[in-house]
Amino acid sequence: MEQQKKLQILKDMININSTNGHEEQVANYLQKLLAEYNIQAEKVQYDKDRASLVSEVGADNGPVLAFSGHMDVVDAGDVSKWTFPPFEATESEGKIYGRGATDMKSGLAAMVIAMIELHEEKTKLNGKIKLLATVGEEVGELGAEQLTKKGYADDLDGLIIGEPSGHRIVYAHKGSINYTVKSTGKNAHSSMPEFGVNAIDNLLLFYNEVEKYTKSVQTTNDILGDFIHNVTVISGGNQVNSIPEKAKLQGNIRSIPEVDNETVKQSLVKIINELNKKENVKLELIFDYDKLPVFSDKNSELVKIAKNVAKDIIKEEIPLLGISGTTDAAEFTKAKQVFPIIIFGPGNETPHQVDENVSIDNYLEMVDVYKRIAVDFLNK
Repeated sequence: MEQQKKLQILKDMININSTNGHEEQVANYLQKLLAEYNIQAEKVQYDKDRASLVSEVGADNGPVLAFSGHMDVVDAGDVSKWTFPPFEATESEGKIYGRGATDMKSGLAAMVIAMIELHEEKTKLNGKIKLLATVGEEVGELGAEQLTKKGYADDLDGLIIGEPSGHRIVYAHKGSINYTVKSTGKNAHSSMPEFGVNAIDNLLLFYNEVEKYTKSVQTTNDILGDFIHNVTVISGGNQVNSIPEKAKLQGNIRSIPEVDNETVKQSLVKIINELNKKENVKLELIFDYDKLPVFSDKNSELVKIAKNVAKDIIKEEIPLLGISGTTDAAEFTKAKQVFPIIIFGPGNETPHQVDENVSIDNYLEMVDVYKRIAVDFLNK
């Protein structure tokens, strides 16, 4: 495939506004692209305007290596702050700018192109590559969860997730828990607070206790680092001269194996239960999102092949590491069999930011990296 065609594919994908909840247009685009090269692809409907995409190339008998990437992007935010329009891919000074350029349409495009080129070149594969392009990764890994439940990951022998890692290979990441606490009080005029119950005051009781709990967790993980907790959203009240009847906060936790998700959840439940014993305190705890940490084998054949291929093509010794962010791997690891996983894709530090971009060189080199990893893994 010509370089300009590869660049246009990424630009076309960026130009599709697939803000979470509107991914099917990307699935349609990729399905049509694959069909141009006589490669079939199946849409797996999640909801209206939402569909994941599954496709395969190679031989039916042999190992299965999955290429996975998500099609959703986060909101562009204040468009006036962007140098270039977020959904009009722009090439400038060796980079392509646009929402999703790094996170992670460049990784997904590189994987699809790698499959197309291997198919067109009639490269011998003693196994197959399976594409798992997902919806809803940014807010719950919804597509990965659905595909895993439907069995699409049950035959995998290895998985590469093309999230932006730059010249690094990730084999482990933290878990993630999102939660909501709702506080119910009683309205009253602010001049007569004794006739009301301040929902914000009671919500702050929880905030203070959860902060104490967070500071009490001294355990760390050698690869992933510290347990992390942040309260990220707080809302409450309707007007300045009324005691608020309702208040709400949301928090995010990045968990490590030493402080596992279930332990954390039980600790939060205990805090809520103790506070609800107090007079006029009525708190409700809801767990919105619960993803486990992922730890793959850093000595797996997939890791070794990826490091060797990357060193040969990129001309660098690629480091192995763990990260705080979570990925679709948290769902795919719930499949019936255990398989090695790496997170390795083009990109940089601009995900979710204004002027998100990807290096053209990094994008193009990853096409060749994915091709070689697939050949070496399936023909080993």
